[in-house]
Amino acid sequence: MELATLVAQVQSATVIGVAIILGLGAAGTAIGFGILGGRLIEGSARQPELASGLQVKMFIVAGLLDAVAMIGIGMALFFTFANPFVSAVTALATK
Repeated sequence: MELATLVAQVQSATVIGVAIILGLGAAGTAIGFGILGGRLIEGSARQPELASGLQVKMFIVAGLLDAVAMIGIGMALFFTFANPFVSAVTALATK
């Protein structure tokens, strides 16, 4: 198989993988925020005097939830711009 064809296949598979990483990260974050907001409203409705404390804890968990998505975005950007798979394929092909 020609090197250019092999590199193109690796790049296309990487693009599909990056799309899956970004899509699942966005979907997971959206589901997490939906559950988090719903539980905050439930807890505030049951005990209104604890609403401010629950809101502070919700913002802490929301920051952690966003951090997981940002790690996925960082990985996706790494695979997009500094693709280690292409360099591995070219190293194997030149041997």
